[in-house]
Amino acid sequence: MNSYVVDDFLTYTLGILVFFIGVHVNRRVAFLRNYNIPEPVTGGLLATTFTFLIFLTTNTEIQFQLDTRDTLLVYFFTAIGINARLSDLISGGKPLLIMLVLTLSYIFLQNIVGIAGATLVDSPSAVGVLAGSASLIGGHGTTIAWAPDIAGLGVDNALEIGIACATLGLIIASLIGGPIAKFLLSKHKLSGQTGEQPMVGIAYKEADTDQGSINHMNLMAVVLSLHIAIIIGYVLNEQITALGFKLPLFVTCLLTGIVLSNSIPYVLPQLHWPARTRALALVSDFSLGLFLAMSLMSMQLWTIAGLAGPLLVILLLQTIAAVLFIIFILFPLMGKNYQAAVLSAGFGGFALGATPTAIANMTAVTKSHGPAPTAFLILPLVAAFFVDIANAFVIRFALQL
Repeated sequence: MNSYVVDDFLTYTLGILVFFIGVHVNRRVAFLRNYNIPEPVTGGLLATTFTFLIFLTTNTEIQFQLDTRDTLLVYFFTAIGINARLSDLISGGKPLLIMLVLTLSYIFLQNIVGIAGATLVDSPSAVGVLAGSASLIGGHGTTIAWAPDIAGLGVDNALEIGIACATLGLIIASLIGGPIAKFLLSKHKLSGQTGEQPMVGIAYKEADTDQGSINHMNLMAVVLSLHIAIIIGYVLNEQITALGFKLPLFVTCLLTGIVLSNSIPYVLPQLHWPARTRALALVSDFSLGLFLAMSLMSMQLWTIAGLAGPLLVILLLQTIAAVLFIIFILFPLMGKNYQAAVLSAGFGGFALGATPTAIANMTAVTKSHGPAPTAFLILPLVAAFFVDIANAFVIRFALQL
């Protein structure tokens, strides 16, 4: 097998190209627009299919260096923190608690479905846990962390199975969130607030017609604010790690952004803080779109081709379970309102994929139908702050059974 490594700068450049391919295709295909499929998802899936075809025809494995992609993730979540208002956090208290309970309940359900699916395809029950919360809600990182334990239970190719599930789950998660929101919005005749900018990005209509209002000065001010928050978040993350706790860097940067955004404008009112500005929306949109395009285009589909058969059965059951849970449990309990529909799209991305996928799903909905600022605070806090810890206990419990 031949191997070709694409360096970080070229990966960054190709990510932009892939994003624009997604924009072009979405504009031409009404189905993708109507069902809120994010542009980077469209472009990323086309790109990863192309690299898969290259592998099949030339036996060449293409790998991408992704350092810039990881930096973009930190930029994006820091921007969410800077956009946060204390009033949004207060109003999100009860929904946050409900969302947390629902998510923790779903972790158990996901492992039950996984074990049942593994039994159905005559695989060890430990494979069901691997095709459950370990790889889906947990993602690639949790999969890698737990693969040795599951391999010790007799699943020799545990890492390969887990990576395959996490990769396929990411693809499914990118595609189901928008259609779920479309269904809920149409059925219940819901729409977003008017007169307020989306929490992430610029609304599609405004993006198509706006000719300016962003200059180099306010864009540089946004970058400076982001960097200050990221530096503080990095130092905070180092201190937390030294105490024996481990959190993703983007979580501490998100929390730092929230603190700064709800203190600096009051302590230094003469300072123009960039929260809810078009310049910040531009940076957050750029960061999320490019992060997702780079993530999807770098997936190596050839690594999962040989494992896809039985896993597709389990993942089909997981997808059905996720959709039913969202429509009949999560959406009603979250209030049957517009915010609940946006969170439903996000939960579809998070339950089977990753937090950035969830945010991308919600962004696609809000850019078309109106803002839902509380949803963009609730889901990242639940997905990144609480779930990893709870998931570790549930996985351990499931494996012991």
